[in-house]
Amino acid sequence: MKAIVLGIVAAFFFAFTFVLNRAMELDGGSWIWSASLRYLFMVPFLLLIVAIRGNLGPLWQEMRKHPWQWLLWSFVGFGLFYAPLSFAAAYGPGWLIAGTWQITIIAGSLLVPFFGQRIPYKGLAMSVLILAGVAIMQLHEAKMLGAAEVLYGIVPVVIGAFAYPLGNRKMMALTSGRIDAYQRVLGMTLASLPFWLVLAGFGVTTAGMPSMGQLAQSLLVAITSGIIATVLFFQATDLVKGNPVQLAAVEATQSAEVVFAVLLEIAILAAPLPSLWSGTGMLVVMIGMVLHSYVSHLPKQPSAPVKSPSAAS
Repeated sequence: MKAIVLGIVAAFFFAFTFVLNRAMELDGGSWIWSASLRYLFMVPFLLLIVAIRGNLGPLWQEMRKHPWQWLLWSFVGFGLFYAPLSFAAAYGPGWLIAGTWQITIIAGSLLVPFFGQRIPYKGLAMSVLILAGVAIMQLHEAKMLGAAEVLYGIVPVVIGAFAYPLGNRKMMALTSGRIDAYQRVLGMTLASLPFWLVLAGFGVTTAGMPSMGQLAQSLLVAITSGIIATVLFFQATDLVKGNPVQLAAVEATQSAEVVFAVLLEIAILAAPLPSLWSGTGMLVVMIGMVLHSYVSHLPKQPSAPVKSPSAAS
């Protein structure tokens, strides 16, 4: 249950990503800076946190063991996750991005065969229920979107939805519990820096320097989503990393981002109140999340003993 609570709290702070990225886009800021600044701002905060906890040494040792895998899976888990998400914010509202992002719930369950585990079909069924709630919530609003908004606002998010759990799970498998969530976030942030520096350089040449407003909002995203939410979510997945069903349930808590994103858009961007369809969809999402948590904590049924040939005769 602790992992579920951590996941829900993480979802609240993750929701700031969708709302603030959309706000920066509406203010004329480039998605390139929205993406790269978040991770560039995260570095000093995470270095300070890990240093105070006295855990920098073990992290460096761990990264030196498999430098290329750190670079690869950090690029997948952070680069291929957040750059497409920021790009999508230029073409769709926060609720659309947050709703499409829930594909990551099913993505996490479908990835387990790559780690030698069986697909948690019961949890997968609850994930489908959550996605049905998201679909209901978006049904009315999506009718007002054009083809470009659908293509550029959804496809990049689908890429990020698979990249994030894949990178996270690969790094959990690589480190095998030898480092904590703070160390893992810092290590993946440092290992993904080459990508963010190249992207920032591209931003300088194509979009110019970011405004003070975008710098401030990117800093807020870095703290709320990049540090608080990511560390909480990684702590939650660490607690259940040996159980694919409970791991899927923790990942399903991210469906709460949709509800939080709607509420934050109302509060920050003065967005209109959700329609009846949206309210119904939110209710289905919450029911699905509760059922997912319940299914993940059901005791496993013992398998029937197999009789030996001598005992059967």
